[in-house]
Amino acid sequence: MAGSMKAVKLRIKSVQSTMQITKAMQLVAASKLRKAKERADASKPYLETMFETLTDIANYNTDFQSPFTKASDNDKWLYVVIAGDRGLAGGYNSNLFKFMEQETKGKEGYSVLPVGKKSVEYFKHRNIPLFTEEFSEVAKVTISDCFQIAKLICDAYSSGEFGHIFLCFTNFVSMLSQVPTSFSLLPLSDLQTEEKASDGKARELILYEPDSETVFNAIVPEYLAGILYTSINISYASELAARRTAMEAATDNAEEMIETLSLYYNRARQASITQEITEIVAGAES
Repeated sequence: MAGSMKAVKLRIKSVQSTMQITKAMQLVAASKLRKAKERADASKPYLETMFETLTDIANYNTDFQSPFTKASDNDKWLYVVIAGDRGLAGGYNSNLFKFMEQETKGKEGYSVLPVGKKSVEYFKHRNIPLFTEEFSEVAKVTISDCFQIAKLICDAYSSGEFGHIFLCFTNFVSMLSQVPTSFSLLPLSDLQTEEKASDGKARELILYEPDSETVFNAIVPEYLAGILYTSINISYASELAARRTAMEAATDNAEEMIETLSLYYNRARQASITQEITEIVAGAES
């Protein structure tokens, strides 16, 4: 009985230590989450302005042509996959990779540009060709790195190395919901729309130097860099939200385990005391 009580007491101390760690990780994730959401929200006006500029150039210039808006006959795919650097975030990474398996099902000859240590490890383990491993730590990816990534994928698309470039990341829906998603980075087929109906007002024409196509092609990498930076911040916020939820659940489970073990320990202790009293009474009577 004494040995069993000692083991339970050690177990309680061990669970208490684990609970302190999970509680600290929960608080740290909650603190970093707010900053990540603020960075993502702050970058959205830049994206909207760049998108409007590209749309105006594409729709209000006669005989407009750009290699970034044309559908390619090349069947090679490049996926930019943003995952986390660490685990202990519930199903954040595993859900993203399951989503990627569905996205790439039936596609042969695709490559991946991984962002995040877990992304590098996952695709290396499956022998998927990696476009570059330069951005293997998502926590260290800066806005300048996003411009570098955008230039790399634009050059690869322009040279015909890839015909389709997709971005795959986890979208932040709410504190309790983070959903993997993907969309096309290149070609930019959604920019050119049907001619807008005239509202009766004269439209101010813009003259681009040296020409509209050159300006458009120069803006595309800037626009894609904005998309990448915003997506990385949203993914990081999703990871922190998932980690906060997972650590909160782990803390609650630890508290329940401590209550159960404490109850068992108290019962064992009471039984031990009762047995000692019984032995003392029996010895006194004899």
